[in-house]
Amino acid sequence: MNDIENKIKVAYKESKNIYDNVLTANSFWSKVYNKLAWGMKDEDYVPTLLSFIPNDFNGKILDVPVGTAIFTASKYETIKTADITALDYSTDMLSQAKKRFEDLKINNIKCVQGDVSNLPFETDSFDLVLSMNGFHAFPNKEIAFKETARVLKKGGIFCGCFYISGERKATDLIVTKVLMPKGWFTPPFYTKDKVFQILDKLYTKVEVYNIKSIVYFRCVK
Repeated sequence: MNDIENKIKVAYKESKNIYDNVLTANSFWSKVYNKLAWGMKDEDYVPTLLSFIPNDFNGKILDVPVGTAIFTASKYETIKTADITALDYSTDMLSQAKKRFEDLKINNIKCVQGDVSNLPFETDSFDLVLSMNGFHAFPNKEIAFKETARVLKKGGIFCGCFYISGERKATDLIVTKVLMPKGWFTPPFYTKDKVFQILDKLYTKVEVYNIKSIVYFRCVK
């Protein structure tokens, strides 16, 4: 494990008790943070992103990184015939996701600790790959894009979201001065146009949208 990977692992271990609260803005201070840092709510884009996964989906899904499954668990309750693999580099995040799935009695999910830059799966293994709020933390972004494409079957769907730069000065400042030094975000950071360029080289159909500094996308291989 190199210094950057270790910094990321430590950062997410230290934030495991506040991660869900910050993402969902459940407290006064997390609401203030989200307003200042992002200028929006997750509800502005998460429902649309998750709608890219059909409710009757019955194929194989890779969720990387699963995090604590704070946004995805309720979705996975509705797709009981899918075969879902939830992968995360952080064992702390993975243990919280596993407990959430167990509490909701979701039995069609396997939790795996692993690295997105070296996915432990055969080529063409999955029908859909979901990546929420991961690419802004991944240190090897180009490899991560190639690996998620590699394990996706031809005709499969790749969808996700993450931070992009150049859309909101306040967000860019907080990322640079706070989130990056903490190890929660890792450069380089892409613009919306750069994200499209990367995805367009890997997929036959690419849809890219953004709300302020969050890009979300749906691609077909």
